[in-house]
Amino acid sequence: MNKVKFWISNARSISLPQSILPSLLAISLAAFLPEFNLLLAIVALFGIISAHLGMNLADDYFDYKKMSVDLRREVNDEGHKAHSDKCHYIISGKATVKELAYAIVSFLAVAGLCGVIVMIFSGIEVGIVALLGLLLGISYSGWPFRLCYHGLGEFVIGTMFGPLLMIGMQYAASGTLTLSTILLSIAVGFLVINIVYTHSILDFKVDKKAHKVTFATLLGSKNKQLIFLAICNIIPFLIVVTGVILGIFHPLYLAILPLLFLGIHLVKSMKAFLNGTPYDTTPRKWMGPMGDFEKYKAIDMDWFLIRWLLARNIVTSFCLILSSYEKNRTILLFSLVVYKNKVLW
Repeated sequence: MNKVKFWISNARSISLPQSILPSLLAISLAAFLPEFNLLLAIVALFGIISAHLGMNLADDYFDYKKMSVDLRREVNDEGHKAHSDKCHYIISGKATVKELAYAIVSFLAVAGLCGVIVMIFSGIEVGIVALLGLLLGISYSGWPFRLCYHGLGEFVIGTMFGPLLMIGMQYAASGTLTLSTILLSIAVGFLVINIVYTHSILDFKVDKKAHKVTFATLLGSKNKQLIFLAICNIIPFLIVVTGVILGIFHPLYLAILPLLFLGIHLVKSMKAFLNGTPYDTTPRKWMGPMGDFEKYKAIDMDWFLIRWLLARNIVTSFCLILSSYEKNRTILLFSLVVYKNKVLW
C-alpha cells in the first residue's frame, strides 16, 4: 500500500482534477439518457484515473531519458525547478528507472482492464477512443514521435483530456453520443490546452535548453504567446454563449461566465512573468484551491504554481458548475418520473 501511495504521489496526482472533472461532466451529461449505466461510468472513471497517473509517470520516464544529468543540474542551479523536479524521486535514489517502468505498466494495465470491461458492455467505440488516447499519450513524450518536442504537446493533451476523454466517457456510460457533449468537450479541450500552455510559457527557458520545442517556443515572441493564451481563455466561453443562443444549452449554463475573469487574471499574471515585472503570489480565495502554498513558497515554486493552479482551477470550476446543473436536472427529472408513476398508480 505504501508503494501505491508513493507512486500516486509522484505521478503528479495534483493534476488529477484535470481528468476527473471533465469525466464527471460527461457522466452528468449522460445521466439523463435512457441507456445510462452508473456502474460502467464508475469503472470507466477508475480506468481514466489509472491511465492519467500512468501517462504522467511515462512522461517522467521519457523526459528523464531525454534530459542528461548535467543539463538537469545546470537547469536546477539556474533556479528553474519546475522541470528538473519532475524526476526528483529518481535523482534522489528513492526509486530506480526500472521501478518507474514497472509502475507505468501497472497503472496502464489497470486502465486497460477497465477499458476491456467497459468495451464488452458499451461497444467497440469505447475501445477505439481508448486506443487513440493510449497512442497519443505514449507519443506525447515517447519514441518515435515525441510530439511534445515538436510543438504539438499542448494540443495532444487538450485532445486527450477534452474530446477523447468526454466522448469516450459518454460512450462508456450510455453507449451514445450527444451534440452537447461534443461541443463542451471542445471547450474543455481548450481549457486543458490552457493549463499545459501556461506550463510551457513558464518553462520557456528550460525547454529551449533541453531542445524541447513547445508551442510557446514555436511562437517565440511575448505578444504572440499572450495572444494565444487569451484565445484559449476566451473560446470556451464563446462556445457556451453560442450554444445558449442556438438553444443547444440551457441559459443557466451562463453561470460559468464569471470564470472568464479568472482567465483575464491569468493572462495578466503571465504578462507580468514574461515582462519580469513584480507579481503578488499570495493566493486569493476567488482563485480556487491552491494546496499547501506555504510549502510551495518554501521550495521556491510559488511563482510557478500560483499560475499553473489558477489555470487548472479554471477548467475544474468550469466542469464543476456545468456538472452541478446537469446533476440537479437529472435529480429533478427522476423525481418527476417517480411522482408521475405514484400518481398513475
